[in-house]
Amino acid sequence: MEPVVIISLLGALIFLLLIVGAPMKPLRWLGQGAVKLLIGALLLFFLNAFGSMFGYSLPINGFTAAVSGFLGIPGLVALVFADLLLIS
Repeated sequence: MEPVVIISLLGALIFLLLIVGAPMKPLRWLGQGAVKLLIGALLLFFLNAFGSMFGYSLPINGFTAAVSGFLGIPGLVALVFADLLLIS
């Protein structure tokens, strides 16, 4: 094969990957965000299941699921402290 053909094919492949790969990144971010929201909702569910033995519950909504999902256990602890200190 001639070098011009190889360089043209590589250039076309790079261009194709740029065109096809560009829309995939925002979808990946949306997917990761949705997974984190689900994990946060599960953390809140288990907190409410365990807290029901002590008469404690924390509402499961979009904000609390986002905080506990994106921040993890420290976010869940912060929500509990905020609920106990500020709201109650």
